[in-house]
Amino acid sequence: MTSSAPLGLQGAYLVGERASHDELRTRLLEVAGNLLLTQGPDSLSMRRIATEAGCSTTVIYTMFGSKEGLAEALYLDGFERFRRRMEAVPVRKDPLEYLVALGPAYREACLDEPGYYSLMFERAIPGFEPSERARTLARAALNILDRVIADCISAGYIVPTQPRKIADALWAAAQGAISLERAGHLRGSDVYTAVTTATINNYRVKKPGPGATR
Repeated sequence: MTSSAPLGLQGAYLVGERASHDELRTRLLEVAGNLLLTQGPDSLSMRRIATEAGCSTTVIYTMFGSKEGLAEALYLDGFERFRRRMEAVPVRKDPLEYLVALGPAYREACLDEPGYYSLMFERAIPGFEPSERARTLARAALNILDRVIADCISAGYIVPTQPRKIADALWAAAQGAISLERAGHLRGSDVYTAVTTATINNYRVKKPGPGATR
């Protein structure tokens, strides 16, 4: 059995230091994200970010290591923001209805966060290549799709297969429509809804038609 001894002065200092570190890191990502959104990727210089955040460039290098490290942190922050959007969708009792409801939330996240979208999917920062660890964490941010698809399989709506296989196909369909919409080739959500619905229906359990033998 362990005792919950007081932190003491040194422990309290370390807790406070960690909180200050986290707050500053959040502040730096907010500044960088806002610059990316309003000024574009060329604005993401360490000096510009430091000036906007009211700190030294040394602090940024200490926290992120390099401009590429900062870009990767922004990349992951973008996926985390998308995850929160998806998780905010009210859960439906019917898993298929819930899966369909996640579609508009993902589209809105992409269109409402153009700066992050360009970094995450359009290589907005020349030379930036996310690490394999970052790619793994980014995909994990969309695990809600895997979970809801697994529930759809359990409920008999979707053919038994690996949930991630279906989630990735759905993600690819959504991204294709969103990219065309962002480029001005499509307007409105009709095509997005059509391609995502078609992808889900491709994996739906086929019911026998009238007169079919079992």
